[in-house]
Amino acid sequence: MLYSNDGSFLSANIGLKKILVAGGAGFLGSHLCEVLLGQGHRVICLDNLSTGLMRNVQHLIRNERFSFIEHDVIRPIDLDVDEIYNLACPASPPHYQADPIHTTKTSVLGALNLLELAVRHRARIFQASTSEVYGDPQVHPQVESYWGNVNSFGPRSCYDEGKRCAEALFYDFHKVHGVEVKIARIFNTYGPHMRPDDGRVVSNFVVQALRGEDITIYGDGSQTRSFCFVDDLIDGFVRLMASPKSFLGPVNLGNPGEFTVRELADKVIELTGSTSKIVHRPLPKDDPQLRRPDISLAKRELGWEPHVPLSSGLKRTIRYFGSLLESTNLAEVA
Repeated sequence: MLYSNDGSFLSANIGLKKILVAGGAGFLGSHLCEVLLGQGHRVICLDNLSTGLMRNVQHLIRNERFSFIEHDVIRPIDLDVDEIYNLACPASPPHYQADPIHTTKTSVLGALNLLELAVRHRARIFQASTSEVYGDPQVHPQVESYWGNVNSFGPRSCYDEGKRCAEALFYDFHKVHGVEVKIARIFNTYGPHMRPDDGRVVSNFVVQALRGEDITIYGDGSQTRSFCFVDDLIDGFVRLMASPKSFLGPVNLGNPGEFTVRELADKVIELTGSTSKIVHRPLPKDDPQLRRPDISLAKRELGWEPHVPLSSGLKRTIRYFGSLLESTNLAEVA
């Protein structure tokens, strides 16, 4: 018998699928693999392990409905699948800026290869786009109809413009080939399975606090972010993929609660009981000053909104990184 995550029985006739998760060993991808397996589907996890980690999916290897393929999506692949989730791309600035040309290839060629796979097998395909398509926004909160304020040749452009191009490809494949596409614009997300060296603000602050190091704030800390716990986000992914084929997106998925970076730092210090001090460094070029999603569309079309409060999600994230500290040196598990 197959059971869903809430323990309810899954009938054999509900259309269980073979699903490809590109970037499946990454932070978001590994959580998605867990949820899809819990629903009874067969899951193929595809990852080149440039930023994804085998430890994120190691516990899934023994599941007979799970398989792992080490592969870079910039090269074509042919797999007989019903659905495709494209999560393949480094998502933190230190990682995507380390090899900006490969980042652009991953976003553009990766999308192209997976879309062509969707055409061959008539598969529905999901694109993990990003709030970074809005750049440093002049509209707040950000709505899907906003075209953005993006620097096309700055240090973040490999990621921002790569994702914008991928969205264009998804729409063109839908118009030209009739591919069923789903596009989500993801806002800041955090939780277990993040890398200690991820470079994004939540993981940075938590790891620094647990190590008793100074907590580094870039700029004066007045810039705002909206933090969505990973469980809420994955629920949005699954709802979007299951939505009527007439609804393509893009749709914002994120938590509309808005906090300054300084408020986040203070909250992490409080929850960890750390003696860390806050230090300031210059703000990186093109770092957005404001970030908060308008999720009206997601509420209306998907019946989705996040439910995990920041304090609760941070406690779970702190426990995760704390367990890594207890088992080994964090520098060795990055």
